[in-house]
Amino acid sequence: MFPSIILAGLLTLVFMLLNVLFLTWLERKILGHIQIRMGPMRTGWHGLAQPVVDALKLLTKEDIQAAKVDKWLFRLAPVVVFVPAYLIYLAVPVTDTLVARDFDLSLFYVFAVAALFPIGILMAGWSSNNKYSLLGGLRAAAQQISYEVPMLLSVLGVVMLAGSLSIVEIVKAQTNGPLFVGGWYIFRQPIGFLLFLVTLSAELNRTPFDMPEAESELVAGYQTEYAGMKFALFMLAEYSNLFILSALGVALFFGGWSGPLLPPIAWFFIKTYLFVIGMLWIRGSLPRVRVDQLMDLGWKVLLPIGLINILLTGVVIAGIPLLGGA
Repeated sequence: MFPSIILAGLLTLVFMLLNVLFLTWLERKILGHIQIRMGPMRTGWHGLAQPVVDALKLLTKEDIQAAKVDKWLFRLAPVVVFVPAYLIYLAVPVTDTLVARDFDLSLFYVFAVAALFPIGILMAGWSSNNKYSLLGGLRAAAQQISYEVPMLLSVLGVVMLAGSLSIVEIVKAQTNGPLFVGGWYIFRQPIGFLLFLVTLSAELNRTPFDMPEAESELVAGYQTEYAGMKFALFMLAEYSNLFILSALGVALFFGGWSGPLLPPIAWFFIKTYLFVIGMLWIRGSLPRVRVDQLMDLGWKVLLPIGLINILLTGVVIAGIPLLGGA
């Protein structure tokens, strides 16, 4: 039992690292075509070798550290950001049998681990002894706290319909329905999905909610003082979260690995990468919002919508007639 868990963890780590290399290339190409340019072209066929070159550069780049940083917190912050990203991979299932660790509260576990991300970012901003980094860290903490609540509310409707906090069971609950899409919760929880999509962009600190980095006003925010592999760990965490939280969205709203003809693992990756492409499309299409707009949206719009969605879901499940109907 124990060796199998170690093996699953190592394979998950290898896939996580290789997948990040591919996602960096994919994002550059998609943003390039959105902006009517080619993206990477010179290093390998259509720039496919560019992520490998970037990885080698980060591995061999000098690790410069400012003189007055808080050394222990400064070095620990990238690890605190990277480790939760890896731990989430262990709970999100590829198929009903291909999952590193399946347990009854896997969805609760994912949200509990994801709550650790702003701690690492705040540590990076505080320890850098830099006003831009500090502002980026404080923005990240405020943003994550403000959007974790509506994100949790966005999936509660799915949990109520499935009657389980197990991600595997939630996917299985979506397999009953006409054709192979009839049971998907995207059709029974459209408000919840839209809420999840908006809050996911904020949780990932991606455009239009990339205030913690905000290179046009904060240089690079909490990452300003980082170089070499420390900087690479932040990037690994960001792109790993992009993939695995997209996979979570697929599992919750699009039936996970379910689908006809093709093997379940093929459906999982097709759906997940389509979700990722949608997230990249959003980044290439929308401008950054202001901080006050971000906070207003989270507390004044998304939070009430999430509560209303839970109420309506409960009404439907209980079969309570609406507006005096029979």
